[in-house]
This record gives sequence, C-alpha cells and structure tokens, in this order.
Amino acid sequence: MKIESLLIHGGVDGDELTGAVNVPVYLTSTYKQELPGAHKGYEYSRTGNPTRFALEKLISDLEGGIMGFAFSSGMAAITSVFMLLNSDEEVIISNNVYGGTYRVLNKIFKNLGINYKLVNTSDLNDVRNSITDKTKMIFIETPTNPLLSISDIAEISKIAKEHSLLTVVDNTFMTPYFQRPISLGADIVVHSATKYLGGHSDLVAGLVVVNSDYLAEKIHFIQNSTGGVLDPFSSYLLIRGIKTLAVRMDRHEQNAKTIVDEIKNMTGIDKVYYPTLLDEKSISIHNKQSSGNGAIISFSINEKYDLKRFLQNLKVITLGESLGGVESLICHPATMTHASIPKEIRDSLGITENLVRLSVGIENVDDLLNDIKNALKEALI
Repeated sequence: MKIESLLIHGGVDGDELTGAVNVPVYLTSTYKQELPGAHKGYEYSRTGNPTRFALEKLISDLEGGIMGFAFSSGMAAITSVFMLLNSDEEVIISNNVYGGTYRVLNKIFKNLGINYKLVNTSDLNDVRNSITDKTKMIFIETPTNPLLSISDIAEISKIAKEHSLLTVVDNTFMTPYFQRPISLGADIVVHSATKYLGGHSDLVAGLVVVNSDYLAEKIHFIQNSTGGVLDPFSSYLLIRGIKTLAVRMDRHEQNAKTIVDEIKNMTGIDKVYYPTLLDEKSISIHNKQSSGNGAIISFSINEKYDLKRFLQNLKVITLGESLGGVESLICHPATMTHASIPKEIRDSLGITENLVRLSVGIENVDDLLNDIKNALKEALI
C-alpha cells in the first residue's frame, strides 16, 4: 500500500464490532476480567488502551517498524528512549538538536551518571572519533533544529552497528511521509507528534517506533513503568491528524519552497537555512534519504533591522513555540526553543540572536510573503 493510502488505512482500520469507519475513543481506566489474568487483551489503560494501540500500530506501519509507542509528549518519548541507557554510559547527540533534548540530558540524565557528547553528526569522522567504550547510543536529528544540517542516516547506522550502538533518529521535521529512518538502518525513530503528525496545534504527544522485538519489550516496560502514556482522546485526534498528513505536507512544502525562493535574496535577510540551500554534499545526502525538504525555514535578520519590531509586525504569521501546525508559526530560538543551551554553544553553532525559525503553514503563500515584507519594512531602523 502506498503511503498516502497507508496514512488512512494503516494501523487499525475502523471498528469491526460496529462497522464505524473511525476507531472509537475508549474512555476507560480498567477492563473486566473473567478470572485473574483472564481478559480480552487489556487490563489497565496505562498498560494498554485500544485507541492508543490503534495509533501505535499506525505509526509502526508508517515507519516500517516492529512496534510503536505513544507518549504524553515528545519529550516523554525522548526521555523514555534515553532510559535505555545505564549509569556511566553515554550518548552522542547532534550538536544543534532541539533545546529540550539537550536540557533533559544536561539537567536530568547527567545527574544520574548518563553522559552525552555534542558532535557534528554531519561529519562521519567526528562521529567515529567520538565513540568510546562508554558510548551506547547515537541520537541524531536530520535535518537538525533549527539550522537544518543533514546527517547521513545509513552511514551513521553502519558505524553504530560496527560498535554495537543504537541509532536513534528524531524524524519530527520530515515525518514518515518524507523520510523513513528504519529502512535506512536506524534502530529507533522518535517524533514530537505535537507537530506535523497532529498538524493542528491542538494536542501534545510523542511517538517511538522500534525495529526489534527486544527493543519493543524494553520500551514497553519503560512506558508502562513510568506511565507517561498518551490519553485516548489525544490518540484519536492524532489518528485523525495523520490521515491528512500527505496533503498537508505537500502544501507545507510547496509554500516553503516559494518563500525560500523569494526571501533568499530579500533585503533585510542575511542568510536563509533550508535543505535546498545547503552545500552539494549535504543536498546529495538529504536527497538520497528523503523524498522532500519539509517546511521549516530559518533565517537571520540584518542588523539594520529591529528583530523585535519585525516579530511584532507580523499579522498572518504567529509568534509562538512549536511548529508543524496548519498555521504559520515563527520563533526566536535563542530565547525560546533553544534557550536552555548555553549562549557560547549557540553562538558557535550559528544559533545567533538575530536568527528566527519559520514553520510554514498552509495559508495562501502570497499572504505569507506580504506579511514578511511588511514586517521587514516596519522593522527598518
């Protein structure tokens, strides 16, 4: 089945009992048992819920994994993956990952004896040279947040397997519509499903997909033990959002390409970050592993323009955290999504004070372009 159809008919397709075309919302905490341990597959909704299971089966089908797991947020999903590590072990992470990923490692797991290394995972030699006897996992974003750097999933997965390491890919930006890391050798895929998979800025959720029964058993144990599960109604909303992923991503990307072409030479904008504007090697790697470029654009505002005034004068584009909704959202990474990363690290990477990240929505693209132009006009010092 092609992905456009799998988005709609994957997982649990409808309800066999009633013929309903949508999976019901099972709002129950517990389930009747005929005898102790004799039940119909469910005993307590932290351990398993039919609506959540339908979502978990759907994302597993979409990513080509063995099993999927739904969590109460993207960070709950990422945290559960890091719980696979033991004290005195370490993880290599892409050096410009989402600030929340850095924060949970630096402020929580580090205190538990689990260490991390910030590595330019776009450079395979840097990846190889960073591996020690304590390294057990490589965690990458590609494209990264917010500078859209590209890492070679297949090659990193090969390096990881040579050293018996796990490869984890945060696939939030690309979604399985554009990129399927497990097919490229990754062991685990994570999503902030709050973003494109949900698509309407009306839920918070995280997803994990694994490529083996062993990892499925491990993640399920962590999910059930720590309890950060997704509720049934949010699971239902997420299934509904995923059904329109293909048409939404096509429109998101179409708008993003048009905006990139317009703003890359626009007065007042110094540099634009987008997969099509990277160096030839990065473009080649990205095109090899992804079928699209997504709809996240980062760009830096010229010093002759007041950044705050620019943001305040946007009328169609909304200043706010998050991304991936049908509405266009813009944020200031240095003080918002990446504020938890020390300034010296942000500056060394290029996450500067004049950088903004735009999540392009599905509005009329002319309205979006006019909004940017008008805001820049008002921001000129």
